[in-house]
Amino acid sequence: MTVAYDGVDVVHDAALTLRTAEVTALVGPNGSGKSTLLRTLARLQHARTGTLSLGGGGDAGVDGFDLTSRQFARRVALMTQGRPTPSGLTVRDVVAFGRYPHRGRWGRPDPGGTAAVDRALALTGVEPFAERGVEHLSGGQLQRVWLASCLAQDTGVLLLDEPTTYLDLRYQVELLDLVRDLADDHGIAVGVVLHDLDQAAAVADRVALLHQGRIVRDGTPEDVLTPERLSGVYGIRVDVDTDPSTGRLRTRAVGRHHARTEGLHRTS
Repeated sequence: MTVAYDGVDVVHDAALTLRTAEVTALVGPNGSGKSTLLRTLARLQHARTGTLSLGGGGDAGVDGFDLTSRQFARRVALMTQGRPTPSGLTVRDVVAFGRYPHRGRWGRPDPGGTAAVDRALALTGVEPFAERGVEHLSGGQLQRVWLASCLAQDTGVLLLDEPTTYLDLRYQVELLDLVRDLADDHGIAVGVVLHDLDQAAAVADRVALLHQGRIVRDGTPEDVLTPERLSGVYGIRVDVDTDPSTGRLRTRAVGRHHARTEGLHRTS
């Protein structure tokens, strides 16, 4: 698909597949089109050209653009950046928002609603404070509540736009562990925008690297996150090696001061 703002193309001929039980991370510099592409997959942004095909079940290959909003929301959930903090609502109330596509019109009952909300509360670890007002939560707790609301939608596709932003180290790790669990244990196809390349290497089965609105490479972390490719895209030297303790890829951007220190070490 190609996506434009005010007549100017900002995402160019992007082709991406999100697979069942896999995590796909979208990475790249600021302004590369990651969030725009994700929002277009969620139908929050109009695609100038292209298709959105939803597979699986008896409706394999259905055009996502032809579905009603309610039909689409039963298949795809999106957690955006910077959601507001509602007041006067409990955690359970907010998580229950995710059931809106299943309730039907005119307040029709949602037979599976209570079970879906309870499951989402448990999966995200927010069950102990389900009756607490959300205005009393920390940023990390609130982020997990919004994720629980997406899980309560009970979709096969979950899109996350920079979910670790503003979280401290513990909550970043816990949230990414949960993302991995959703793919491995529940078969969800996850698409996630991340800035941290090491996080992408740790959590993703596949990585799509974007630059100036184009996907320059899509593949395994080992295939995509190479020093030459990252250095070219980010415009700074990026070293890549393997963490001996985890066996995962590890990246390091080398600035002027790092380079000067390395030079001093070599001289001595």
